Amino acid sequence: MLNKYIEKLKMNNEVYLRLKVLPGASKTKIRNIMEDETIKIDVAAVPEKGKANKELIGYLAKEFGVNKKNIKILSGISDRIKLIKING
Repeated sequence: MLNKYIEKLKMNNEVYLRLKVLPGASKTKIRNIMEDETIKIDVAAVPEKGKANKELIGYLAKEFGVNKKNIKILSGISDRIKLIKING
């Protein structure tokens, strides 16, 4: 489901993602990609003390094959809607 974004990362050495995060799920996974390209993602962590953000970053690092340090939350650190930058 993220292949398009993984290819952008390979071509440009960076990619920006707009996410709608749904914390408290049983498993971290992509739910769907909306028409405006916002990616809905379930996160298997509660939104307390940065736990959901850490889980999200770990999941994205695995999916994109990058180090966690290459993923930055540019906006929405405490919101459900987040802008993420991933460097290759």
